Amino acid sequence: MKAPVIIIGAGLAGWTTARELRKLDSDVPITLITADSGDFYAKPSLSNAYAQGRSPAQLVSTEASKMAQTLAVTLLPHTRVSRIDAAARTVGLEGGSALGYSQLVLATGALPIRVPLAGNATQRVLSINSLQDFEAFHAALQAVTPGGGPKPRVLIMGAGLIGCEFANDLASAGYRVSLVDPGASPLAALLPAEASAALQAALEKLGVEFHFGTTVASVNAGASAEAAMDVSLANGQTLTAHGVLSAVGLRADTALAQSAGLKTERAILVDRLLQTSAEGIYALGDGVQYASAASGLSAHGAALPYVMPIMNAARALAATLAGTPTAVHFPLMPVSIKTPALPLVAALPQPGSSGLWHAVQDGIWHWLDEAGQPRGFVLAGAQTAQRMAQSKLVVL
Repeated sequence: MKAPVIIIGAGLAGWTTARELRKLDSDVPITLITADSGDFYAKPSLSNAYAQGRSPAQLVSTEASKMAQTLAVTLLPHTRVSRIDAAARTVGLEGGSALGYSQLVLATGALPIRVPLAGNATQRVLSINSLQDFEAFHAALQAVTPGGGPKPRVLIMGAGLIGCEFANDLASAGYRVSLVDPGASPLAALLPAEASAALQAALEKLGVEFHFGTTVASVNAGASAEAAMDVSLANGQTLTAHGVLSAVGLRADTALAQSAGLKTERAILVDRLLQTSAEGIYALGDGVQYASAASGLSAHGAALPYVMPIMNAARALAATLAGTPTAVHFPLMPVSIKTPALPLVAALPQPGSSGLWHAVQDGIWHWLDEAGQPRGFVLAGAQTAQRMAQSKLVVL
């Protein structure tokens, strides 16, 4: 029997690759290995579940067993890969068994960055990067929500994309939210200053409290209430919170790739066919640095940690796995930022590019390069309806 195509990871990248490959080849054996249950859900839905009143179970769109049956995939849930032998074309599983592969796909994603903190309650600081993470956070808040009383306070570390989305979601659901960031404004790395200020004002109207120019130093069990925590900031201030969410960023999960001798930089390096430095081993998703994605910071390309790049990459990779080598091409892919208090759409310039944001009209900003050419845009509020029109103006 022919060795299967093995996919490691059951997130959007893994399942989409399996689905696209099955469209092209109804016979090739596919084995999908995942450390979790493998249930399929939309990861972006994690940061708007509270406002919609959706429980963790309601976020699952298709159970893993149904996905496996529909796609004729052999699913190995709750299974960890301990090693890859690129020469022998095998993957080793925890427990000692090994599986052979014809082609291997790494869809191992990224891990939350955890900053060191002092205190006796640091184990209660949670991050959300998966449905399982969200289940833990959801349960923790339920445990401290007083019956019939006001919603508890949640402190969020990080005013980037994930931090702002969760701040909006939790505040809309009635939670009191404090947001702590060492910068001077929300989403400062992505937005022009005016858009950032407008977002801050919109979130403040929901009741979000911002604490800029400082970081969390320690988290301790509080004396004021049984379930509360005293969160000490680097500026000397102490805040009380019933939940602490760390949203300071993600880092590519490269441990398995590095142990197999694959080339990595900030993430797993892949060429335009999404092949790693080892023949027959491919990678895509949040843990990958795409050669097809131009970057002024690295000759090896850039990471693209969003939904549309994953979909594009999965379609191209499926064709390659099915026998038609297909380079991935990334068109302009604007990102919708889920902050309903101020809807935003951003099409960012390539990392490391030279230029400045310029206001074009109310709610529209262009990133202009040194020649005055638009290389990206940000739309706010009602101007998000201009997404398609503005996309046509960008020079790639």
